[in-house]
Formats: sequence, structure tokens, C-alpha cells
Amino acid sequence: MQVRRSLDGRMEKRLPIILVVGLSRLQDSPPNEEERTYTDNVSGHGVRVFSRRPWRPGDQARVTPLNEESPMQGEVVYCQRLDNDHFCIGLRFPTRPVMWSTFRRYIGN
Repeated sequence: MQVRRSLDGRMEKRLPIILVVGLSRLQDSPPNEEERTYTDNVSGHGVRVFSRRPWRPGDQARVTPLNEESPMQGEVVYCQRLDNDHFCIGLRFPTRPVMWSTFRRYIGN
């Protein structure tokens, strides 16, 4: 996978991979409050995902692909409001790289 550095601060190439995932907050959230949504793109250490709720930078989230692979815990980097009162959030996974099988197949690993 090609690594790039640009003015937006991204170090890794984002790949247009759409996965159905469960998205939930790690703090201040009732148990079992998981939103079913999907990704817009994925990189080795992050993901852009759609949400029906606003998020704040610094919020902690869990993203779990519905094919029962291991969940990833990450930090919200940004939250962008879309036209239809939905949001796109950028998550960074600082502790370990994304190892979901769909992502590995896409990058050839």
C-alpha cells in the first residue's frame, strides 16, 4: 500500500471499501446501543463511517464489522454534517492496524 503525506495530515491511502458495521460509543452510552451503518473508506489505521448522530473529536468509539471479525476501538478525529442530517466521522485506530479480511484482500495481504 502506498503511503502519502499531504497537507490534510493523512499518512495512509484511503481505500473505497464499504463494509456494514456496528458503531457504538465507548463512554456515556447505554449498553447495547449500537448503530448499524457502513464505512465510506478504510485505511490501515483509520476509517470514515456514516452515522445518524453527531460525534465530537476525542470521543471513543467501537467499530465492529457485521461478519463477526474483531472490533476496533478508535478516537473520533472529525465529524462532518451531511445534507440529510446524517454525519460522516473519521476515526483513528492508534493501537493496532486494521486487520479485517476485506481490507487485507483489497490490499493484497
